Amino acid sequence: METGNALGDFLRAHRERVTPAEVGLGPGVGVRRVPGLRREEVAMLAGISSDYYLRLEQGRDRRPSVQVLDALARVLGLDADATAYMISLSQPTSRSVAARSAPPVVPESIRYFLDAQTVPAFVQTRWLDVLAANRMALALTPSLAPGVNRLRQVFLDPAERTFHRDWAEAVAHVVAGLRADATGHGDDPVLAALVGELSLKSQEFRELWARHDVRRPEGRFSLMRHPEVGDLDLFAEKLAIAGADGLVLGVYHAEPGSESARSLALLGSLAAS
Repeated sequence: METGNALGDFLRAHRERVTPAEVGLGPGVGVRRVPGLRREEVAMLAGISSDYYLRLEQGRDRRPSVQVLDALARVLGLDADATAYMISLSQPTSRSVAARSAPPVVPESIRYFLDAQTVPAFVQTRWLDVLAANRMALALTPSLAPGVNRLRQVFLDPAERTFHRDWAEAVAHVVAGLRADATGHGDDPVLAALVGELSLKSQEFRELWARHDVRRPEGRFSLMRHPEVGDLDLFAEKLAIAGADGLVLGVYHAEPGSESARSLALLGSLAAS
């Protein structure tokens, strides 16, 4: 569950995963009672006072400068995506109620594009709500049906663990991607409701969300097991739709000439009939 101290939670989660050896420190004196770095070690390496760093973790100071956050990112070994996310936690954006509540609309041209594809293709929101899908996407999995939230489905539907042969890797990837997509949108009530629900209902989600991993969503190799055509090894592409804030076009396709390509073609024939 979220504590209301997003920046402090993020710093603590990453501090506990950095070993002294990784930042050039020795084991120190005495027995370590915490995993990873001590607060005072992070403060020393970042060039800030221990008291100030403690205030950051405890949420008593939530507006550090970008310079301080950059120094902490260096100590914690954060990449560009994770650093941008951390900075956004200290500088929440203010969006109008109208902008928050405006329903997303799939451009008509994109709907035409979906219907013209011979591979599974669909459109989803930033928070993984499916808005549109072509016939091949629906033949691939009912999880791509419009109205389904893919994040909720993959954690709460037991069938997803069988369908995704790489389930553990896939869910870790999607949760880290959700964190990245939350950059600048951390106050979105849709995200808050989704995270709250899944934190209550899924231990796996709760543990992954608590890691505060951040990884920009990108194309990856997805391993599936379809009940009719068998194993599918598919490229999973995600492309931002220009002019449609937060909407993403997803496409699954196979390597030409591969067994998965033949199985995908068979799935298309079954869908057509």
